[in-house]
Amino acid sequence: MSYFFTSESVSEGHPDKICDAISDGVLDAIYKEDTNARVACETFVTTGLVLVGGEITTDAYIEVQDIVRDIIRKIGYTKAEYKFDSESCSVLNAIHSQSPDIAMGVDTGGAGDQGIMFGYACNQTPELMPMPIMYAHKLVKKLAQIRKGNNGLMPYLRPDSKSQVTIEYDDNNKPIRVDAVVISTQHDGYVKQSTIKRDVIEHVIKKVIPEKYIDKKIKYFVNPTGRFEIGGPHGDTGLTGRKIIVDTYGGWAPHGGGAFSGKDPTKVDRCATYAARYIAKNIVAAKFAKECIVQLAYAIGVAQPVSVFIDTKETGVIPDTEISKMIIKEVDLTPKGIIKRLKLRAPIYQATAAYGHFGRKEFSWEQLDLVTTFKRYK
Repeated sequence: MSYFFTSESVSEGHPDKICDAISDGVLDAIYKEDTNARVACETFVTTGLVLVGGEITTDAYIEVQDIVRDIIRKIGYTKAEYKFDSESCSVLNAIHSQSPDIAMGVDTGGAGDQGIMFGYACNQTPELMPMPIMYAHKLVKKLAQIRKGNNGLMPYLRPDSKSQVTIEYDDNNKPIRVDAVVISTQHDGYVKQSTIKRDVIEHVIKKVIPEKYIDKKIKYFVNPTGRFEIGGPHGDTGLTGRKIIVDTYGGWAPHGGGAFSGKDPTKVDRCATYAARYIAKNIVAAKFAKECIVQLAYAIGVAQPVSVFIDTKETGVIPDTEISKMIIKEVDLTPKGIIKRLKLRAPIYQATAAYGHFGRKEFSWEQLDLVTTFKRYK
């Protein structure tokens, strides 16, 4: 029996993603001057207002106002008619220093908090990611490229948009077709919905979804409410860390609950989740399994993970417990070890704030340098 699975993504202009970009932009600005800083930055946006808060301990000086306005400008909120724009919004700063109780455990190399972190990989796509989330990301990214491209294709586009992709799978978990695509894109008031639907199907969906996955039964839902003129922070408030399923695997794999954006890599929410994806991807790339879930668990102030769990969904060529032993032997999973291997003390984080943290070859946790090492255990 076939089955259907759906994932969603949101654009860089979505209110929550604006917040992720600002929080990671603050982190990057600090890391350009102080790579030993401790950063946990949160952002809230609504009509005409940006509130930046959190706990930051650093010797660096940054101008939060300038960072915020520059990010909003680059995303595309540059017109007063949006009721939220880079020049007129108020920016409030409520940042203070990190708790010394937390610092005490991290200073000795321990984890910054307890928690469970998951990584995942599968052979559904070249990126070794679930297909629904990859296409969902590519759709909203294509919308942004058209909006910013000055090519005249869809001049009415505004920054806020969402996508959703439903894939039909056969009983061997192989994707066979795209069943439905949902796109809601913010737009200027003058444009007709029929024009938006036509343009989205021709210039976005058919440019992203391979022809072999499109048939006569596919369903298109473009701005299904009939109108999406009011959007961005004026249409809905935004908050850092509220799109963790969009950030990871689109609901296909488990999530430990911790968000990423605005956190420096001493936080295991971030570094250990990246390490778990890195390990899972290398396991699948080394053909140990067709898919792999990795769970890492930590205790606050303790460097080594308290557990390393592997689940290959019965697709592994050796027992999951043996894969777990291999990982423990070959990979340093302390926060310091992860940070060093993946080169995480660098201003690389704002780029992660939209279109997913995984399945993008520009990030160090997507490299496949463990494949040769792992193959020795076959």
